[in-house]
Amino acid sequence: MSVTVILIVITSLISYQAFNDRVLYERLLFRPYAIAQNGEWYRFITHGFVHSTDSWNHLLINMFVLYQIGQAIEFYFGKLFGNPLGIVFYVALYLSAVVISSIPSYFKHANHPHYGAVGASGATSALVFAFILFDPWQWFIFPPLPGVLLAIAYVAYSRYKGLQNNDNIGHDAHLYGALYGLFATLALIYFLRPDVLPGLLEQLMTPRGPGNLFG
Repeated sequence: MSVTVILIVITSLISYQAFNDRVLYERLLFRPYAIAQNGEWYRFITHGFVHSTDSWNHLLINMFVLYQIGQAIEFYFGKLFGNPLGIVFYVALYLSAVVISSIPSYFKHANHPHYGAVGASGATSALVFAFILFDPWQWFIFPPLPGVLLAIAYVAYSRYKGLQNNDNIGHDAHLYGALYGLFATLALIYFLRPDVLPGLLEQLMTPRGPGNLFG
């Protein structure tokens, strides 16, 4: 069983439990005010394993993206860094993205007692941008754009909606999770596999499949 599937199973089970237990849901969600006032730092990570109780769509969409993109990143990391190191880096990227993507929202809402957020969107956004780094011209089904154009549109849209702050979607987490995924993956490659960098640049300038990067 792949690590991606294990993450999906764990997230789905915890989310399902939280769907049926409001106390558990409230205990695990990202509540900046509770973190600032009570030192409940665990919320930086636990909220990534809980999803909106309004509908199943939030969970299903994130888990679909995790399944599709996560398995690709798990494969790429294994090829680049070998296993088990590739698996360690993959899990570390995912979990750290849950935390890093929430930091801007923490500072924005630390004095707002009623603000709360849940979901793995920051982490899945990180994986999507890591995938685009490896295969920038791969077309996505929705929206129907090649990865490099999707990345530009995603950043612009998330930034715009984050500034508006007029809905219940964590656009800041999407934006910063995506950027973190891109630059964290680049940093790993720069320090551990710098020989791959010319291939990544050539692929961006002249579209070709990611398999060529791994020989």
